Amino acid sequence: MPGLKIGVVPVTPFQQNCTLISDADSGQTAVVDPGGDAERIMAALTAGGLDAVAIWLTHGHLDHAGGVADLVSLLNARPDHARVEVIGPDARDAFLLGDIENQAAAYGLKGLRNAVADRFLNEGETVAVGPHVFDVLHCPGHTPGHIVFVNAAARFAQVGDVLFRGSVGRTDFPYGDHQALIESIRTKLLPLGDDMRFICGHGPNSTIGAERSGNPFIQQTYR
Repeated sequence: MPGLKIGVVPVTPFQQNCTLISDADSGQTAVVDPGGDAERIMAALTAGGLDAVAIWLTHGHLDHAGGVADLVSLLNARPDHARVEVIGPDARDAFLLGDIENQAAAYGLKGLRNAVADRFLNEGETVAVGPHVFDVLHCPGHTPGHIVFVNAAARFAQVGDVLFRGSVGRTDFPYGDHQALIESIRTKLLPLGDDMRFICGHGPNSTIGAERSGNPFIQQTYR
């Protein structure tokens, strides 16, 4: 992708795709969904010569936001660096960010901490790393406040746990809504175009076209 560098650091026992979105010229980087293993993420940033300037969150689940507090501490300890902001998700996921430690205890996981967003995001807003602007789309269903980040110029998106290669996000939570999830895919993601590449929250990346034609959860109804 011209001007953009994309890296993935799998974190937590859930192998969540923490994504490093970087401006190739300056090295400025947004860390998307640091679910845990903050020191591993820092090591990847250092190895790549990357300068993390923000943390973006797609939603509030522990495997996507459980490492935020530790990563913020590490990043803000760097000398001569501006404070790193935690941006996103939609405010409707605030209750999940504040419940990460309880979520972790339910799974028997340690070292994951509640997260605090400096700024929530609404659909129609944008975020940027260097000159690269990403549109924010609200895609509820997996969680009420799930958002995705889309860079139309690079034909690239980070879609969190909305859509996967061959599957879609879980909705078997008390706050989950399968119909809302499918509507999010139908009305927000499929119109992005078949050549739109995406990284999802878990597993391999894909394209909108591949999922439109081959994803059993959507192909029969929403071609």
